[in-house]
Amino acid sequence: MSKKLLDFLQEKFGAAILETHSEHGDETAIVEPASWRAIAKFLRDDPRCDMQMMIDLTAVDYPNREPRFEVVMHLYSIRKAHRIRLKTRVGDADGEGAIVDSVVTVWKGADWFERECFDLFGVRFEGHPDLRRLLLYPEFVGHPLRKDYEATRIQPLVPFLEGYEKLPPFNESEGMSFGRQIFRTGKADTGKPD
Repeated sequence: MSKKLLDFLQEKFGAAILETHSEHGDETAIVEPASWRAIAKFLRDDPRCDMQMMIDLTAVDYPNREPRFEVVMHLYSIRKAHRIRLKTRVGDADGEGAIVDSVVTVWKGADWFERECFDLFGVRFEGHPDLRRLLLYPEFVGHPLRKDYEATRIQPLVPFLEGYEKLPPFNESEGMSFGRQIFRTGKADTGKPD
């Protein structure tokens, strides 16, 4: 059935479907960035497709190619038990112009996936309700999953939040024993006498 999904997409969107291929039971459609959200909505709403579950969304960096990034989304139909992979290509050689429409209005679960993709690759999701870093602190410079990001790069140090030292890492009933020790005494148990 999944191969029919590719036919449905080509029938509905024509030239916006740039490529399709099937390999080992995985169907893939590479689509125009301008049609990304419309295709996602079609796959969710058309009863022949019934893609109610967005499983994953990420990007792949191809620094020696333009467009540089492939945004990749995996979709699944629980009722029909078929799946499809959607890809779109965005961004120039420097990573500029890596922009595609958000699909948060189609699947709310896309929220953190898009934020993670923005945080680690720098792909911007137009229309996202709260596009900001998810895993890294706001002052972090760059996007560490880009292949041109230097692993030895030094990031700016930022001071602890005021009052942070008063916040315990764990409460009494959770965490590791060393966490409970810090919570009770305010200092770690080093095993050495004071």
